Amino acid sequence: IVFDDADFDRAIATSHFGLFFNQGQCCCASSRIFVEESVYDKFVEYSTEEAKQRVVGNPFDLNTTQGPQVDEQQFKSVMSYIEAGKKEGAKLCTGGKKFGSDGYFIEPTVFADVQDDMCIAREEIFGPVMQIMKFRSLDELVHRANHTHYGLAAGIFTKNIEKAMRVMQYLRAGTVWINCYDVFDAAAPFGGYKNSGVGRELGEYGLQNYTEVKTVTVHAPQSNF
Repeated sequence: IVFDDADFDRAIATSHFGLFFNQGQCCCASSRIFVEESVYDKFVEYSTEEAKQRVVGNPFDLNTTQGPQVDEQQFKSVMSYIEAGKKEGAKLCTGGKKFGSDGYFIEPTVFADVQDDMCIAREEIFGPVMQIMKFRSLDELVHRANHTHYGLAAGIFTKNIEKAMRVMQYLRAGTVWINCYDVFDAAAPFGGYKNSGVGRELGEYGLQNYTEVKTVTVHAPQSNF
């Protein structure tokens, strides 16, 4: 979620890291980007250029910033989502095609003008495909952000921490990052709401999966005093 008072450069860089890390093959990839109306066009423009700068190629090359999808099945799945996005009317800003002639490489892809009911907005693509969506009000934003079967993670970018904390309370996500993304700590529980899983990893909550609880009930004789 990018508000119009956010550190714009940081929001661009972090949202791209959050999505394109590991070719989008990450459980908490920031694939849906909600951008406030007043900075939406600028965000789309800069995101498109940022995606074009990514270097696709051999992951063992230190100059590479995006490698291949994990296998042929995943490659075909991601490409089918890209085709679905185009057919449903999303604006393809860049990418959308296979990269090169060998391997399972996909061009970094950015869609704009994405609607909530589109397949690419409702389902987990698990690939290098960004969906940028416009919002106008807080009430609208919270409703749309929560309108999903998933609830693993979310990010909020704004210089107004009070606003960020208010929005955070209403987001149905197990982890919310504010002005950052994909930041983990061994003491901080990680897990999702809804179809994004049961239980938590890390932190004190994460230890509960490795423990057993014993309940003991004792009947005590009636006291004589």
